[in-house]
Amino acid sequence: MVSTNGCDAPAPGSPPTTLKILVAGGFGAGKTTFVSAVSEIEPLSTEELLSDVGQTADRLEGVEAKTTTTVALDFGRITLDQRHVLYLFGTPGQHRFWFLWEELCAGALGAVVLADTRRLADCFPAVDFFERRGIGFVIAVNEFDGGHRYGPEEVREAVGLGPEVPVVRCDARLTSSGTGTLAALVRHLLCMSTASSPWPSSSSVSSSSSESGEPP
Repeated sequence: MVSTNGCDAPAPGSPPTTLKILVAGGFGAGKTTFVSAVSEIEPLSTEELLSDVGQTADRLEGVEAKTTTTVALDFGRITLDQRHVLYLFGTPGQHRFWFLWEELCAGALGAVVLADTRRLADCFPAVDFFERRGIGFVIAVNEFDGGHRYGPEEVREAVGLGPEVPVVRCDARLTSSGTGTLAALVRHLLCMSTASSPWPSSSSVSSSSSESGEPP
């Protein structure tokens, strides 16, 4: 499924490379749905009902029908092909839970940033977070029913991305669409890798950090 297009890749016959991947984006962008759709195991989700306090604290314009929210993380796993097994960690979207992002990004090789064109500015903090830490990512434009359809280059310009960052269309509800997005990310990460920076072993996936902070 993954075409390396001439970029570095694990040698044929070697054990699968396990990669820790984050699924990030704004509140209500579809992170939990994305992880649930692509995971080959029963996904772990920390969804809770929105309280009256939460509805007051979170901006609900454009996602008025949303009744639950992730309060810690989502977790899933997908064998992308015989050489790549991905561990997926969905980040919480609300500002008050951003202190968890530093813990979640420890050992991460890359990220999918889900963008909701109804609230495009909500993905800006995630883009800034990964750019500042040198973590490769792709923008996945989650095309909600009834939402305006923007072309990838329109989204690229609006977010202020360079030409090297892939922008793909995505329907977070569909397994095939989510898998295609992850394949695009893996291709991007392979192209970013160099001989002097070999891909980490699976031990890096389980590494953790005692630091905590908030995305700028």
